[in-house]
Amino acid sequence: MATSLAPRRPGPPAAPARGRSGERSARRARLRRRVADNALAYAFMAAGIVCFAVFSWYPLFRGIVLSFQRDNLITDPQWVGLANYRHLFDDPLFWTAWKNTAEFTGLALLLGYAVPFAIAVLLNELRHFRAYFRIAVYLPVMLPPIVSVMLWQFFYDPGGGLFNTVLRGAHLPTSQWIQSPHTAMISLVLVSTWANMGGATLMYLAALQAIPGELFEAAELDGAGVWARLRYVTLPQMRFIMLVLLLLQIISTMQVFIEPFQLTGFTDPSTITVMTLIYRYAFAVNNDFGLAASMSVLLFAVLGVFAALYLRLTRETDQA
Repeated sequence: MATSLAPRRPGPPAAPARGRSGERSARRARLRRRVADNALAYAFMAAGIVCFAVFSWYPLFRGIVLSFQRDNLITDPQWVGLANYRHLFDDPLFWTAWKNTAEFTGLALLLGYAVPFAIAVLLNELRHFRAYFRIAVYLPVMLPPIVSVMLWQFFYDPGGGLFNTVLRGAHLPTSQWIQSPHTAMISLVLVSTWANMGGATLMYLAALQAIPGELFEAAELDGAGVWARLRYVTLPQMRFIMLVLLLLQIISTMQVFIEPFQLTGFTDPSTITVMTLIYRYAFAVNNDFGLAASMSVLLFAVLGVFAALYLRLTRETDQA
């Protein structure tokens, strides 16, 4: 068979490589598809972002700006720079308020942090009437805070209050409770502990019930008693929730306001706190919202630094 000697015809030319403009177009197309796929999620996020911006981020930014002004919300504000902060450091009540706030926080940790945990352990050991005691423990949380404080105000009444009536019936000496500078602070802590321990108790109880029962059974087989099981089983298993509640309680107690304001007012040096001093600056004595805002900014800075250090230390401990 004869073989054709004609030269082979070249094929079609190769397609040119896609340039930079084509790559940009592809990236934009992928971005549009990703945005379209998540449009519903972005729509739900938008409502939350707007709420945070209006009710959290803007007031925070406005408060920082206001701390550099003198403003009574009637006349035009005046820019005073750092004068508000210098006034704070020169005010003797500034240091007294911080000392009282630190004292209240320390006492609240001794009672408000340990008592809910002890009650949760007791409730977890109950076999009967457990639901009833849960409701009884959580009931103070359902009351408005001002109602709880006014109830305890009747208990602390030096004349016909419940506590002094019981002491007289037992032929024991009565106390001035919130009227005496020696007992006023611990009296405020008792009110705060009673009113707020229900939520922490239920969180502890939920964490206790989430611990596998096999761990307790193994500890009992090894001869561990009640305290040994608490130390080597319960506390390690509840470490995370205890650390979180510790941080939340410190932040909340540093902002205590209702108890000292209602029971002792904002003029008593033995119980004035940072929040009651802010109220005093803004509404009572100075009528200067800029001065109150500067105190609020300092409180925000202290709590922010503490929270950052706390999270850093707990993270390093977990990694170790």
